[in-house]
Amino acid sequence: MAKEYVVLAINPGSTSTKIALYKNENCQFEAVIRHSNEELQNFVRINDQYEFRLGMIKQALVQHGAELKELHAVVGRGGPLKALDSGTYSVNDVMCEDLRIGIQTEHASNLGGLLARAIADQVGIPAFIVDPVSVDELRPLARISGFPEIKRRSLFHALNLKAVAHRVANDLGREYNKLTLLLVHLGGGISVGIQQQGQMIDVANPNESGPFSPERAGSLPTGDLVKMCYSGQYTWEQLKKKINGGSGLVAHLGTNDGREIEQRIHSGDEQAALIYEAMAYQVAKEIGAMATVVNGGVDAIVLTGGLAHSKLLVEWITKRVQFIAQVLIYPGEDELQALVEGTLRVLRGEEAAKLYQ
Repeated sequence: MAKEYVVLAINPGSTSTKIALYKNENCQFEAVIRHSNEELQNFVRINDQYEFRLGMIKQALVQHGAELKELHAVVGRGGPLKALDSGTYSVNDVMCEDLRIGIQTEHASNLGGLLARAIADQVGIPAFIVDPVSVDELRPLARISGFPEIKRRSLFHALNLKAVAHRVANDLGREYNKLTLLLVHLGGGISVGIQQQGQMIDVANPNESGPFSPERAGSLPTGDLVKMCYSGQYTWEQLKKKINGGSGLVAHLGTNDGREIEQRIHSGDEQAALIYEAMAYQVAKEIGAMATVVNGGVDAIVLTGGLAHSKLLVEWITKRVQFIAQVLIYPGEDELQALVEGTLRVLRGEEAAKLYQ
């Protein structure tokens, strides 16, 4: 009989902390700890929330009757660290320091590894993170832009796309490292990447390129963007928020909810139909571009993320790209499950935990 591992997963978001307790792949309980604006406004930096969130997690564990001594590992959401290979990483002192200072940026996910380490150290068990957004496996050709001063960066929905790639390999009965997958995360941001031999060799950074999404601008005409920058209408902070958070579907239609937009389309809203299909069109175009990276040798195109539940969007994308390869749909984004799956691969000896340096 296979050994039963008990893993606690922690996923800090901007206004909540999600936790889940798993026995192997089976979720025992999941909890969403909400944090009000009033509670959070007392903290200047995200790292200042550490003790507050740690206390809330411990309180939730007591409420659900979970005992720390039964845990085999704790895993946290990985923040934007230095560029690194994909995989499951042990939370060490070097990583903790980079998470505290926000080595790339301040983000709630920086707390994931810190909180996991705090709880794990109490009972002498390992703490991990899995596939943070700064996973960087780009090939040299993919990094070059038209400006020598600017290199293309790898930032994408690594946790979900890597977890789904493992599931696809399992479902197809293929080896993970021998598949070539064109992976698309359809969420508030949209990541489109090509994975070959287990590495994401090229990816459209959803903050800077690729299709527009429910909340982000994607690629923009640079001349017009530069004019906006010098128009005097926007500060740097305002334009940054507009590009990542105030554009895409939100800007065009006033909502980022695909379900609401589909209802509007079915009610005859022609503008909603035009914009929603334009997003599908741009996703399909980016998929086509990514297929050229491997000369069209794609085993499957995989659509995942919350908007993969949208039958209309998926249908529009599929029609345009199914000539390249079979299209597989894995809707949703279960980040806690993805964290646990990465941890279990290490605990079972299927992968070695990586060292952050």
